[in-house]
Parts: sequence; structure tokens; C-alpha cells
Amino acid sequence: MLTEINFDGIIGPTHNYAGLSRGNIASASHAGDVSQPRAAALQGIEKMRHNLALGLPQGFFVPLDRPDAPWLAQLGTSPEAAEGHLRAQAWSASSMWAANAATVSPAPDCADGKCHLTVANLVTMPHRSHEWPGTLAQLRLAFAHPAFAVHAPIPAPFGDEGAANHMRLCSGHDGAGVEIFVYGVGGGRFPARQHLDASKAVARNHRLDPARTLFIRQSDTAIQGGAFHNDVVAVANEHVLFTHETAFEDREAAHAEIRAAFPAVEIVEVPASAVSLPDAIRSYLFNAQLVSLPEGGMALVLPTEARETPAVWSWLEEMIVGNGPIRRLLPVDVRQSMANGGGPACLRLRVVADPATVDPRFIADEEKLDRIAQVVAAHWPEAIAPADLASTALMADVRKARAALLDALDLAELG
Repeated sequence: MLTEINFDGIIGPTHNYAGLSRGNIASASHAGDVSQPRAAALQGIEKMRHNLALGLPQGFFVPLDRPDAPWLAQLGTSPEAAEGHLRAQAWSASSMWAANAATVSPAPDCADGKCHLTVANLVTMPHRSHEWPGTLAQLRLAFAHPAFAVHAPIPAPFGDEGAANHMRLCSGHDGAGVEIFVYGVGGGRFPARQHLDASKAVARNHRLDPARTLFIRQSDTAIQGGAFHNDVVAVANEHVLFTHETAFEDREAAHAEIRAAFPAVEIVEVPASAVSLPDAIRSYLFNAQLVSLPEGGMALVLPTEARETPAVWSWLEEMIVGNGPIRRLLPVDVRQSMANGGGPACLRLRVVADPATVDPRFIADEEKLDRIAQVVAAHWPEAIAPADLASTALMADVRKARAALLDALDLAELG
């Protein structure tokens, strides 16, 4: 039976605040801070527990091998000798944001009846551009069953940032849907990360029906305001699109196109007069997980920062007492991720599939999360300051930490 499974990225032992993500205001504002990798990973595990308790299927991906010595070798250097900015890019734990791992098209949308996944190339940002080989290895292992088709990345220079710029509308997760690819156009102080050509290539490779596939431009106002991915200003689930007024470049045309392709859509729009774009970005209101609850209705799994932003929380409380489709607000603490520019939805990749077709080593349950938490508590560094990235002792420690996790999950082939 097809169901939606949320795959979260386990936050890796090299989680640090190097401020590498241009256009990501949270990342830039915390550059140089001391990070807490152990606390970060435990927060992520608690979020997974929270969703399991709601009755939602949950999977995970493991951290990549960092620092990435082979990547530095291609640049003629090493983790010990690299210049500071290259060293930081090699240490990045950004693969924790699984929303950027791939774009996923469920089987009912694809002409061959397979669930297609295309690993994102992430070429716009140097620190993320070398993630895809490690991510692809995990995708090919987790989704090796013939029910899936896993694709290599779209070639450079066409930037593809995965599911963070992709939405799907449907009557139910197991039914055919309308897929929406949101792209940006460059030209401002911050880069547009999702290219239209990349989105179109993904759609072709996934064998999507052109009549049920939309390409909508993200507003430049949103990008230049700090919405580096569409999921910072819009999220969809089943028949509901939850969006900020400034999300799309031509709002009226975008809404009309969406309604024409999927007449049953319910657009829940937050007006800029009620919640400003800066407040939406600061709180990551839209980088929430909009989920269908087993008992019926929908809930927003939000960062606690949304509750602490008065305009945002006031609007949300008014919304849920109304007659709308979103009935519950569920704050979770992911502060370590938020400080580096990623909310609850950044940490997860949505895959509609029969859980029985997924490699069970990547499926979470309470016992497995306990096992992961024990490894994190024993091996993840408590804190990392920027200067620590030059430490050979820390380098050895984080490699041992990841190896311990792979061993605990019987995933040594990813070593």
C-alpha cells in the first residue's frame, strides 16, 4: 500500500556554523558561532519520535563522510592543508537537510508506474555541490527495489536543489497528482538556486504527464528577501497549498494555473499585511511539515520560533479556529538546525511508496531511534567552534562517530 514516508537527515557530527549559504539569512547571521552537534542530532531524533507518535511513517538518511578529503584532493589540497574557506566547505554537514537530497515523483504520476527520484546536484553552493555522490549511494541502497527508479543528477550548470523547490497536489498520497516545480531567475544580490531547465529535465526523466506538470516562477522579492528555496514561503499537502502572498512572481497567474490543473485545490494564503515576509522567513512558518494525520485532518509541524514570533502565532491561532483544512499546530524544537537556516521541512524528504519496498535499515522505529540516540550521545562532539575545523584530533573523532553510527545501523557499506 502506498503511503507517504518522511525521510529525515540525521544531523552529522561535523554540524558547524560557517555561514556558507549565501542568501540564507539565518546561516549568515550565525556565522562563527559555536555549534552543538550532539544537541542538534538529538533534536532531530526527537522530531522523528514526535512524528512517529502521530502515526506517521518515518525513515532517515545517515550523515555523509566529512570532512570530504577526496573532494579537497581534486582541488589539490587536504583537510589539514586547505585554506579556511575550502576547509569549511569540506566539513559541511548540510546533507542533514534531506529536502535537498532529491526530487521525488510518486509512482501514480509517472508513465512507467515507478516512483522516480533524481538526486539534486546542488551546484550553486560549493559546500553542497559535492554532496550528491554520497547521497546517491544512499538513495540507490534505500530504494533498490524495482518499484523505484533512481536517477543521477542533472548536469551542471543547471542548478537543481531537490524537493525544496517541488510541490505536489493530489486527492490522496496514493493517487495521481499534479506536480509543481518552482524555479528562480537570477539577477539580484542573492542567487536563484533552482533553474527552469533543471526542473524540466527532472520532469522529463520522471516521465510526468505534461498536462499535470506545472513550472511556476518563485518571486524575486522572496528570493532577495531570504527565501532561498520555495519551501521557505510555500508548502503543499494533498489538496492544500499553504503559501505566503509573496511566494510567486505572478501571484494571480500562478494561482489560476494551479486551480486549472487541480480544481480541488484549497489555497490557504497568508497575507503580507498580517505576516511580513521577514517574519515568515525569520520564523520559518512555511518550512513546516504540513501532514495528513491518520485520524483525519491536517497539522503543521512547526519550529518553536513560529510560536515566538507574535504576528505569526497570532495569525496561526486565528486560522485553526476557523473552518480551514489545517486543524492543529505542533511546535518542535530544532533550534540548532534553524540557526544554520533549516526548519522542520528542510530536514525531511517526502517519499510516497509501499514501506515494504524500502530497505528496512532506513526505516525508523522507537528501538532504532534509541540506538541512534545512544551513538550520538556517546560519539557526537558537544561543541564545535570555527577554529576546531583545523583539528586533526576532531577529524579523527567525527570519522569514528560516523563509523559507529553505520555499524549500529548495519550500513557499513556506506563507509
